[in-house]
Amino acid sequence: MTVSLPYPQCFGRVTPQPSYVAPYTGEVESDDPNYWPGKRFGLPLDGPRSTPTYLRRALGLAIDWGIAVGVSVVFFDYRALPTLAVFVGLSMLGGLVLAGTPGHLITGIRIAPIKGGAPGIVAPLVRPLLVAAVLPAILTDDDMRGGHDRLVGTILVRR
Repeated sequence: MTVSLPYPQCFGRVTPQPSYVAPYTGEVESDDPNYWPGKRFGLPLDGPRSTPTYLRRALGLAIDWGIAVGVSVVFFDYRALPTLAVFVGLSMLGGLVLAGTPGHLITGIRIAPIKGGAPGIVAPLVRPLLVAAVLPAILTDDDMRGGHDRLVGTILVRR
């Protein structure tokens, strides 16, 4: 026997349930059919400053890992921890100096703060540590921002 429960009632009215609440921020996903990733931040649908596709992001990540593995093979006998350290260090240095990793630069994307301006110092240093943890990077919201971007207040945009 299955029992179907109605939506919770508050003072006799039905309380609508949001379709999705983003973790970390509590933002409710937009039900606007004309919504595109980055619209709430004033980003365009396509072209420079628009959000890049997952393919472009994955390709940038693969390039960065390829560089880290190459350095690890040459200098550290391809051990796991030094490879991860090279990846994180490369991402931190690239974020501080170029607003993106070498993979970001090659694929035409960069890190941009939500508030505008330069990324600062904290975001480029903390963001790669969260990417290395993997889980924050795969938890994305409707603006294609991973948990690592939401926590440090950044978004990836096309150059």
